[in-house]
Amino acid sequence: MITGGDEKDTEIDEVIRFDGVSKRYGRRDSPAVRDLTMSVRRGELVALVGPSGCGKSTILRMVNRLVEPTAGRIVVDGRDTAHVDAVTLRRGIGYVIQAGGLLPHRTIRRNVATVPALLGWDDEVTRRRVDELLHLVGLDPWAYGDRYPAQLSGGQQQRVGVARALAADPPVLLMDEPFGAVDPVVRDRLQTEFRRIQTDLRKTVLFVTHDLDEAVRIADRIAVFSTGGVLEQFADPETLLSAPASDFVVEFIGSDRGLRRLAVTPIRADDLERPVVLAPGDGAAYAATALELDGRSWGLVVESDRVLGWVPRGRLTEAARSGGRGVRVGDHVREFTASIDAHETMRTAFSTLLAQESRFLPVLDGGSYVGVLTPDVVHTALRRGTAAG
Repeated sequence: MITGGDEKDTEIDEVIRFDGVSKRYGRRDSPAVRDLTMSVRRGELVALVGPSGCGKSTILRMVNRLVEPTAGRIVVDGRDTAHVDAVTLRRGIGYVIQAGGLLPHRTIRRNVATVPALLGWDDEVTRRRVDELLHLVGLDPWAYGDRYPAQLSGGQQQRVGVARALAADPPVLLMDEPFGAVDPVVRDRLQTEFRRIQTDLRKTVLFVTHDLDEAVRIADRIAVFSTGGVLEQFADPETLLSAPASDFVVEFIGSDRGLRRLAVTPIRADDLERPVVLAPGDGAAYAATALELDGRSWGLVVESDRVLGWVPRGRLTEAARSGGRGVRVGDHVREFTASIDAHETMRTAFSTLLAQESRFLPVLDGGSYVGVLTPDVVHTALRRGTAAG
């Protein structure tokens, strides 16, 4: 934790606060950051996005005083950073950069232990903490602890960088395009892994990225900056994508913002379709009639709240004509090749749907049937968000 300096502010829910912060380099007419007022709540992950030259990294580096602000005040964990020794400040803030920034001549264990060693931690306590963190980021300490950075892949090095930043359990974590130097597949895995870690630890995180999709995927709120460090909008991903606050934000988000919104649009039970539900023991003739009255060409087959599959109306009609009263729905069930969990986003659900031959996908909650997702359901969910914006 940060120590020293003036008395703590009373607003404890705000872990980072920028009060009218500006930064100019030399005699430049245009500031790198202009009059920034913004706060980050405890346990919140805030992504900073914008074009090159908008001051994202400068904002990050002003928090740990690698860059000093020209005007204004930055408060971290209740203390004005200008009144805290810079070295002490940095030891209380985790910092992750591209490619991890690891020391090449140190083993992975010693890299992760950098800050605890500077703080004078006991060797055994440090060892346990290092092992705990390597496990947390998905690296076996016995397999990787004694290796050197050059012996690891880019994605593995980035995981070590995250572990090192968390080593002294800092209240604040700064991340400057941490996943930008790895390939898209590894980047996707790192995003998923970091989101899992953040869900468990609830650190207060400032995350710089040039990738809006990355910000939408992992951030609680997103700050969009224009050139000159002007804050254009600060909002949660769904609000940002459905109700951009300015022409600049509209242009920055792009014309495909509707597709991006899929990643932050939840599956809602009220939006799902409820087709006719048939039991495997129902007669084919009865089932075909029920589907015809409902105006559907297919029906869902469910038993004890468990989805068995679906059945085409045409197949039931044909079977009833040729087989008589003894033909049952269960004789003609077609299994789904996939389903989707009710707690997933529309992006995951729609991607799964597109991979199937059928135009419908069962939605389950703990294995129990909730409803059916179709392209119309996705369209309705996105239109509702647009109307709300």
